[in-house]
Amino acid sequence: MRKRILLTFMLFAVCLLAACFRQTFERGEIDLNSGLQISQSSENGIETGEDKMQIQIQDNAHTVVFMLNNSLAAASLYNQLPLKIMVENYGNNEKIFYPPTKLNISNTPSAEGPAGTLAYFEPWGNIVMYYGSFGRYQGLYDLGTAMSGGEHIKELTGEISVTKISD
Repeated sequence: MRKRILLTFMLFAVCLLAACFRQTFERGEIDLNSGLQISQSSENGIETGEDKMQIQIQDNAHTVVFMLNNSLAAASLYNQLPLKIMVENYGNNEKIFYPPTKLNISNTPSAEGPAGTLAYFEPWGNIVMYYGSFGRYQGLYDLGTAMSGGEHIKELTGEISVTKISD
């Protein structure tokens, strides 16, 4: 009788763990393609996990370092690096470039905020580096923030290199 109760309890525990993993995966908290754990926080939309994704964007004279958030879109960009790509002026407060593949925007927070924000404009498939403040816009998703060199975003020109920074 004890063995039967123990076996039933173990079977219940395995089923419970499988259901929890499935629910976590469906909410986008685990990205199996990148191996990164993505945590959702009700307070601000994204909570930084242990895996820090930093990228460096350089032209011939300037360097900007961004800390990416742990969204699926940021991981999608990170997984496409390194890139050599043309940067373009757009509007009066941003520079843009087009990654080779569209980003996965599941569970990615909307972007709105200060200069130094890195964002993704899903309708056109371009990455946006803001050197001026901006408001919320439908289809604009937050990828990260400039940690250094944000004052140089406005000056980036020509071909840029976008690379991962290893710890």
